[in-house]
Amino acid sequence: MSKSLNEILSTFNGNKSELIPILQDIQSNIGYLPEDAIIKVSKFTRVPESEIYGVATFYTQFRFLPVGKKHIMVCKGTACHVKGAPQIIEGIERHLDIKEGDVTFDLEYSLESVGCLGCCALAPCAMINEEVESNLTLKDVKKIFSRMKK
Repeated sequence: MSKSLNEILSTFNGNKSELIPILQDIQSNIGYLPEDAIIKVSKFTRVPESEIYGVATFYTQFRFLPVGKKHIMVCKGTACHVKGAPQIIEGIERHLDIKEGDVTFDLEYSLESVGCLGCCALAPCAMINEEVESNLTLKDVKKIFSRMKK
């Protein structure tokens, strides 16, 4: 069960030095950093919202949109890149009509690229929630989405 924003903040003192742990705790419990949370953290820590956004955009671990029910992570590590990961990402973007880093309007799917999934021998690969899809081709993209609809 996730904690509410008030519960999260109650475990901190409101010091500027706690900013990153606060943001990490919010994202861990809520799934992303909603705008109202940034405003509340700004008041709580007395750190300007612009500075909080600066910190949160600097670190790739933070996101400002919720992830979809089916979160797709495409590996862009060297092996996957060489074997066609950029084309796989483009195919998924076309299929879902979103860009990398976005979520579909219905919050069903989200897409992001990651540095490495640790499956180099299976390149190119992607992970959908906890399942690895390996040796992907553009044809596989349509098959995967057909399979997920069932």
